[in-house]
Amino acid sequence: MRWVLLLLLAWVAFVLVTPVHAWTTVVRADTAPAGERPADGDGHTYLLVGSDSREGLTDEERSELGTGSAEGRRTDTIILVHVPSGAGKAVLLSVPRDSYLPIPGNGSNKVNAAFAIGGPQLLVQTLEQSTGLRIDGYAEIGFGGFARVVDSLGGVEICVETPIDDDKAHITLDAGCQTLDGRTSLGYVRARYSDPRGDIGRAERQRQFLGAVMSQAARPSTVLPPWRWWGFTHAGASSVVVGEDTGLVDSARLLQALRGVSGGDTLSLVVPIADANATTAAGSSVIWDEEQARSLFTMLRDGTPVDAPPPGTTQDDATG
Repeated sequence: MRWVLLLLLAWVAFVLVTPVHAWTTVVRADTAPAGERPADGDGHTYLLVGSDSREGLTDEERSELGTGSAEGRRTDTIILVHVPSGAGKAVLLSVPRDSYLPIPGNGSNKVNAAFAIGGPQLLVQTLEQSTGLRIDGYAEIGFGGFARVVDSLGGVEICVETPIDDDKAHITLDAGCQTLDGRTSLGYVRARYSDPRGDIGRAERQRQFLGAVMSQAARPSTVLPPWRWWGFTHAGASSVVVGEDTGLVDSARLLQALRGVSGGDTLSLVVPIADANATTAAGSSVIWDEEQARSLFTMLRDGTPVDAPPPGTTQDDATG
């Protein structure tokens, strides 16, 4: 019994210490914008960015993952994650990358142009200005890192609603529940040309998949084998860039909110949209429903529980 107890304590210590050690290896970046920022509101709001960065990928990996060879990094995914301080559910709120917004010092453009022009700082500043929400933390993951995280879990089970055949995302999937490896998962969350709802449908799949990843990460099959737990936590840590002001507690809040998507404890929404295909100076763009968006942002800032999507807001059936 003494040896059993010692082994149990050693395992518990390993489970707790491993993510702390992994956290010490993350890459940090200055993401806080200069100048005046929104006042602190209720709870905490984080910016989660998926970029198309190919940094660190070999030519063979780029070919296998179907990422192409473009240099630099652009934002394929922009999600605001709000964790309330009191009652109410956490919220994952997708911001379509083609949202036509004022970009400080650069006129109006699609929101992903803010990242291309001024990196994380300008993207944070643009979103804070447009939402009135103060962004408390930042996390970014690129193509290769995303695939490595999925493979470290041994794949992720996802339920595909309709068949997907997308040459540009290098993916062909039948409908139905199945386990996707890193390469296939990357195609699943990137595909938009084959989706009749375009980027809106892709954003829904991205939120669904993030919830599935965190649900898989919390299963005994991930936590109990020491090599699987070490592999997942360190694959995640080595694959992300986080803001200098983003701490381990912030990371825990963010991951818990993502985990809640699959069980319905976290609302999965997209910013209210008035026109998903408007003609602007930047080309075809997404125009927000200003009134409904302002109402949603006010609820989040003031701590009003968002237990159901406000009128005009699209919610996923995020149980996959």
